[in-house]
Amino acid sequence: LLRNEFERMQQRLPMDTLSMKRYELPPPPAGKMTDIAAWNECVENSMAQLEHQATRICNLELMLEYGCEAWRSYLELLVKCVSSAQKQLQGLRKEIQEMNWQRKNMQMQGGEKLKKLESMWVGLVSKNYEIEQACVQLEKEIAESNAKK
Repeated sequence: LLRNEFERMQQRLPMDTLSMKRYELPPPPAGKMTDIAAWNECVENSMAQLEHQATRICNLELMLEYGCEAWRSYLELLVKCVSSAQKQLQGLRKEIQEMNWQRKNMQMQGGEKLKKLESMWVGLVSKNYEIEQACVQLEKEIAESNAKK
């Protein structure tokens, strides 16, 4: 439907005129002008159209009477939904911020622990080196002492 309308606009063709066929009250066909059944059918058609128009008028009157208030309550409901969603968003952001703070705090504590462990490791490696040097020195002294004997 939209594609057809766009094509019509591109070709710069005029809009189709609105069909008023449904609002017409045609008389019976020329050959049945004296037929009571044909006239009854026409009268029933006109009554159905009249009833349809009455229903439309009733709907319009109801819309005039209650439409504004219905829209107002719908908009109030939307405002409440938006407010609730914003509160939920604030809560989630607060939780995220708290979680990020806890994560950062844990990482800082982990960093401090890693520094302490690294310092201990350096100390132990240094002591190992000193012990190895002492062992080498002792072995050297033992070898010299054995060589003198």
